[in-house]
This record gives sequence, C-alpha cells and structure tokens, in this order.
Amino acid sequence: MKTEKVQKASYAREVFDKLKAHKLAMLGVGVWILEILIVVFLPMIMNLDPYVSDYAAFDAAPSAAHPLGTDSIGRDLFARLIYGGRTSLLVGILSTLISLVIGVPLGLIAGYYRGAVEAVIMRVADVFMSFPSIVLILVLVSVLGPSVWSVTIVIGVLGWTSFARLIYANVLSVMEKEYVESARAVGTSDFWTIVKYILPNALPPILITVTFQTASAIITESSLSFLGMGVQPPEASWGNMLHDAQSITVLSRSPWVWLPPGLAIVITVLSINFFGDGVRDALDPKMKI
Repeated sequence: MKTEKVQKASYAREVFDKLKAHKLAMLGVGVWILEILIVVFLPMIMNLDPYVSDYAAFDAAPSAAHPLGTDSIGRDLFARLIYGGRTSLLVGILSTLISLVIGVPLGLIAGYYRGAVEAVIMRVADVFMSFPSIVLILVLVSVLGPSVWSVTIVIGVLGWTSFARLIYANVLSVMEKEYVESARAVGTSDFWTIVKYILPNALPPILITVTFQTASAIITESSLSFLGMGVQPPEASWGNMLHDAQSITVLSRSPWVWLPPGLAIVITVLSINFFGDGVRDALDPKMKI
C-alpha cells in the first residue's frame, strides 16, 4: 500500500513538472487567471456600470471618458466588455460542471455494471449525439426562454455525452486490472470499489475534456447570443456585443464595437485550449517536454 502511494505521488509530480515545462500551457493558465481577476475585481476598482447610458455620446468613438467607445444607446463598451467576460466565463465553467456531474456518474455506472444498464445509457448518449447540437440547443433555449441560466443549463445538459463515453471507455480498461478484481474478490462493495479503485484511475483523461468542453461552451454561448437566442440585453456577454455589429456600417466604420469582444473570445478559447494541450501532453507517459 505504501509503495502504491509513493508511485502515485511520483506520477503526480511527474505530470505536474511536465505541465510546468509546457510553455503554451503556462501561458494559457496565466491569461485565464488574469481574465478572471479582471472581470471579478476591475468593475469594483473602476466603478464600471454596463447599463448606464451617456446621452451625450451615442455611437461614440473611443475617448478618455469611454476607452472603447459607446454603443448605439450610449452604454460604455469597456464596461460591457468586462461584464460580458463575467457572463461568458460563468456560462463556460458552470455548463461544463453540469456536464461533468451528469456524464461521469452515468459513464461509471454503464462501464461497471454493463448489461441492460450499459445498453440504456449508451443508447441514450447515441441519441443525444445524433442531433446537430446547435439546432437542439436553439430549440431548447427557445422553449425555456433565452437567458444566462437557460443557456447554461441547456449547454450543460446536452454536453454530458462526451464525459460519459470517455469515462465509460476508461472504466472498461480499468476493470481488467488486478487490483479491481482483488477488491471485488474480498467483498468490497460496488460503491467503494468504484470510488477507491476505478474512479481515481479513470478520471485523469477527463481533465483534458473539461478544458476543451469549457472552450466549446464559451463559443456556443457566444454563437447563441450573436443569433439573439442567448444572453439577452441589457445583460452583457461577448456574444451579444457581437450581435450589435451585424451591419456593414458598424463592421467597416466602428471596429471598436466588435473587435474587442471578438478578440476576447479568441484569446480566451486559445488560452483554454493551450492548457488542455498541456494537460494532454503531461498525462502522456511517452511525451517528453
């Protein structure tokens, strides 16, 4: 038992060291932490308000009073960019947690018990995956009504299949290990066999999926809000800020309206994906960084 703990600690340290050595992963972590600090604390420091209109500055260009200009009704675009970051990051993180909470237990149950339970869960996953996700999300959001919480819940509920299928495949592999067979042979309950022996050894690849799922959720929320079916004004998100830039006039003459939120989405998604790539490489024993 002591040798096993030492081996696990050694493996964890090796993974952590490889992750620290991955420059793009560390860059991604740094950018993401910086973004979170900005969207959480900057509004309090600068007393930003994304809802107040400056009636003397409609569609104004960037200035000292409004660093990124104003929108068509005089709202400060810098304030809306920061608050929009709060919304987009919140949707990305919470929806991924919802998918994780649903998908991991279902994948564990399907892989451990097999038989009829496996058939039902995996076939339901196949049904979910057979529909074009964006179309299904649009339909469900329109039924529930577009809002931050409906978008978060719908993206989260529909995203469970990737976690379930991955954990299911990992459980099938872990189930063949001697320590699992030994635990079951000595009468360890199914619950403790799953929690102590199967889940810890099947979970690491899930960390990679978490990062990519978060990036995907941010893009999905931005797409829905751009289409007018996501976060609704006056609440700000990066997607509905882009929604205001659908005219040729705005695109060509007012780049300060659409360029900052567009860049924010690109930078955020890239930073998350860089970190995901780093985690994947760190978990690969054949990869030398």
